[in-house]
Amino acid sequence: MTSVAAIYFFEGIPEELSNVSLRRDRRSGVRSVLLRFEQLKSLERFNSFTKKFNNFVRLVDEEGEIQVTPDSTKFIFGGMDGDEFQRLDCTFAIEQEDHWERFMRFMNRYAEANGMAFSESKK
Repeated sequence: MTSVAAIYFFEGIPEELSNVSLRRDRRSGVRSVLLRFEQLKSLERFNSFTKKFNNFVRLVDEEGEIQVTPDSTKFIFGGMDGDEFQRLDCTFAIEQEDHWERFMRFMNRYAEANGMAFSESKK
């Protein structure tokens, strides 16, 4: 078990989260999470071809591991030729309250360990 909060797409390669957006559907009450990564260490090192990808994202902290199967994973490319990696958007829903609370404990640990801060979005 690790005491530092970390996010993994590929085993052994911790990724750095650039931003996170939390939303709640007013009608259904289902919460959704958008994790944004502007750099992927696994992609930069070409380790995506040699490390095992299990079709889920691993969120690891002192409480243990959360395995999330994304509803959507979108690679965004740009640049002059359109082949320059710009970011990865990973979206998933959380329906159960106890799962939401566990996710928020992880996010608080991750934010503290990585110098991130929470702010309300302006409407």
